[in-house]
Amino acid sequence: MLHERRSQRPLSSPGNEKDIPVTADVEADSWAATLTPRLAQFVAVARHEHVTRAAQQLGMPQSTLSRSMARLEHDLGVALFARHGRTVSLTAAGRTFLATVDRALSEVDRAAESVRADADPAAGKVAFGFLHTMGSETVPELIRAFRTDHPRVRFQLVQNYGEAMIERLRAGDLDLCLTSPVPDEPDLVSRRLDEQKLRLVVPDDHPLATRKRIRLAEAAGELFVTLEPGYGLRRITDALCAEAGFAPKVAFEGEDPETLRGLVAAGLGVGLLPPPAVPRPGVVELTVTAPRAVREIGVAWLDGHPDTPPVAAFKKFLLSRRGQLLLHR
Repeated sequence: MLHERRSQRPLSSPGNEKDIPVTADVEADSWAATLTPRLAQFVAVARHEHVTRAAQQLGMPQSTLSRSMARLEHDLGVALFARHGRTVSLTAAGRTFLATVDRALSEVDRAAESVRADADPAAGKVAFGFLHTMGSETVPELIRAFRTDHPRVRFQLVQNYGEAMIERLRAGDLDLCLTSPVPDEPDLVSRRLDEQKLRLVVPDDHPLATRKRIRLAEAAGELFVTLEPGYGLRRITDALCAEAGFAPKVAFEGEDPETLRGLVAAGLGVGLLPPPAVPRPGVVELTVTAPRAVREIGVAWLDGHPDTPPVAAFKKFLLSRRGQLLLHR
């Protein structure tokens, strides 16, 4: 709720020739909007202690600056300056106000420099999200290749599962994300970049371990280790099993495919997983011949969201890697 401050009390301070009547109604929650345009002017007058010299620095008429300072005092209901002919000095209230305004304007300067630096074409920042399974090889190779032509661009890297990254896109925390399945949402733009084969991973002492290929239906009686609900790979696993005619009996759920591979090696189940960055002992990885077991990898961004130059460059680079995103095995 907004509360109005209504004061008819005249203000005076030593050195003022006239009282400052305070008659304005100012909503307490709108101080920033009311005062911000005049804060830099106030600092200039306070520093010069002379309205004419401050007006020359600001490139504005002295009369306009004088009226602006009078209006500032009027809105605040506080005398900030004591007038001494052509010069002014800060009152106690003015000194208190100046200290805080200085800090506030410094923060604005820092914020402006930060966003300008992030948008710099040569050395700006890209906030890039990707799946955990993309982190060990795919993303480092992508960034290495991109920085051949853009050596100073900085990256803020975020690893997460697909739904969490989509929410961070919507919140403005990410510029782009690599995810699977490729999202089909009205507020997003997404492009398919590549596909990755999934394999049925079994313990090396499992009866199926002597095989090289398998139809997924043959694993209908097995216990599965899978990612938790909400992960894209879990949705793909459930869909492929349904296509093969069964619902997987889930023994363990986790958040990381390599942890699941470790559970398989321990004999705790089988899993439908993407290929590992490095071979894992204790497991055998079988090619699934039916149904076609792949997951599509795509890049997504928020529709209508303007790109900074470094984001636009990296997006163009990613789109140029269609069919060559992954190190295929």
